[in-house]
Amino acid sequence: MEMEECPLEFDIDEAIGDEDPEDLSMEGDHNLEEVVEPKVGMSFDSENEARDYYTSYGRTQGFGVIIRTSKKREDGQRTNVTYGCHRSGKSRINSLNPITAHPTSKTGCKASMNISYTVDKKWMLNSIELNHNHEICPDKARYLKFNRIIPPHVKRTLELNDAAGIRTNKTIASCVIEAGGPKNLPFLEKDARNHLDKARRLQLKEGDAEAMHKYFIKMQADNGNFFYAMDVDQEHRLKSVFWADARSREAFKEFGDAVTFDTTYLVNKHGMPFAPFVGVNHHGQSILFGCGLISQEDTDSFVWLFEAWLSCMSGCSPNAIITDQCRAMQNAISIVFPNARHRWCLWHILKKIPEKLKSCEAYDSILVSLMRYMIH
Repeated sequence: MEMEECPLEFDIDEAIGDEDPEDLSMEGDHNLEEVVEPKVGMSFDSENEARDYYTSYGRTQGFGVIIRTSKKREDGQRTNVTYGCHRSGKSRINSLNPITAHPTSKTGCKASMNISYTVDKKWMLNSIELNHNHEICPDKARYLKFNRIIPPHVKRTLELNDAAGIRTNKTIASCVIEAGGPKNLPFLEKDARNHLDKARRLQLKEGDAEAMHKYFIKMQADNGNFFYAMDVDQEHRLKSVFWADARSREAFKEFGDAVTFDTTYLVNKHGMPFAPFVGVNHHGQSILFGCGLISQEDTDSFVWLFEAWLSCMSGCSPNAIITDQCRAMQNAISIVFPNARHRWCLWHILKKIPEKLKSCEAYDSILVSLMRYMIH
């Protein structure tokens, strides 16, 4: 048997954030109706049915559900799963910056449900722990991201109404009425707007992706050292693209020890973040090492972009890379460039100093010391 640990550490701020953990939410009816209390001996036809049941129970009680541990056979089939409260596990600080560090919501909660696969192809509830070591509030359960999901038909309605020019708040208002009130709505307005924002970034006009591809082919025909890569989603819609010309590739060979990477700029037409790789030559001038467009600024998108850039540069990673304080970038850099020294951009640091330290009594002396350090 193989034991699979599934810890999901997250900050309190992230508990009601935008990025989804392993989705244990139901896609059916989300009205907060009473759910029968779990008891040892209960039987389920499938693992999904057991998961959905415990998720519904957690939603009515006021907690989110995660997979704590699971066992698998050699063929990958799960045979035993323990679902737990989202506040199980040990508390730890995830941020490397002591100024922005947040305590996590982990309290070591023991509330859990264990199920196992039986010989008659059923899932049996073996043990259950109902007591939590923290306060639970059913009225606030809908705000936990574990309990927030936009059903597929609602996603489709949001996208169609947006394409028709119907304002998002009007569509959400109709969803609230259909659900019988905001408390019965399985998602927040912010979730709907985030979904539309992502969908818009993926909606290139008809022929745009094809025109871009044809242009890259032409550039590569003119110069064999022109490099490009394109990433598509499951529906073959363009998600991300990277390109670098021969001059950028040669410049990296000479001046690629340190690279700066940022996604500050946006392309107005499609709202896709523009991501340039920039260095400095021997004259102190900025030079381009390649650039890309990404659909969203998450870890997966940055990993794809960094891997495409690394492939373009013949697998030669920089000695140092400078970015802003983006957690997704930091995660992607540790995956793709594990040996590179990652440093934060000085401009972003100076911008945040007044915001974070102005209330300190020693603010002036800290600022003076920092300036002296920069000069030297």
